[in-house]
Amino acid sequence: MDASVMTKPAVLILLGPPGAGKGTQARLLEKRFGLVQLSTGDLLRAAVAAGTEAGKAADAVMKAGDLVSDEIVINILRDRMAEPDCAQGVILDGFPRTDVQASALDDLLAENGMKIDAAISLEVDDAAMVERVSGRYTCAACGEGYHDSFKIPAKPGICDGCGSTDMKRRADDNAETVAGRLSAYHAQTAPLIAYYDQQNALQRVDAMGDIDGIGAAMSKIVADITG
Repeated sequence: MDASVMTKPAVLILLGPPGAGKGTQARLLEKRFGLVQLSTGDLLRAAVAAGTEAGKAADAVMKAGDLVSDEIVINILRDRMAEPDCAQGVILDGFPRTDVQASALDDLLAENGMKIDAAISLEVDDAAMVERVSGRYTCAACGEGYHDSFKIPAKPGICDGCGSTDMKRRADDNAETVAGRLSAYHAQTAPLIAYYDQQNALQRVDAMGDIDGIGAAMSKIVADITG
């Protein structure tokens, strides 16, 4: 489906542990449906740089060494979603992380007669994820993700997207650290799974298959929402 024929904007949340493929799938949905991925970290930095009221508030909090409140994040998100490029819909990345944040997000969307259309949970096998994450690397120039086994550039060492040869690996992408992150993810995300399941917004996708198959399943969810 081309973004031009979408009949209503979509609001999606991607849930999944590190290495589940959220970034890769978000980029595919952006290209196919004209959605905009909104990362909490990127939003905060952009708001601070732009000097918006919410950005000034966030800047003061961060300079004081404190955590940015949910209220400030919601205000920044409200400003960003009002921009024209979000008209087709958004994919939320990194927010919400708790059921309290999820409730605040519901209130924000309700201001414009919107709601979470789908919270897509990328379901993984923890043991296989340790292998998957420990083999991943990214293009330092454009952020495109690769893997030693599952996604190799067409030309070794050269990014398919931008042609850069500058590749990087995260120092903490090792088996022990990955196992700990998976355990923490499951503990922190369980309330959100229940929250969106109760709202009938939860969609589960098997994320242990190939990228194209996962993408097809996610695209069907979005097409059903927006068609």
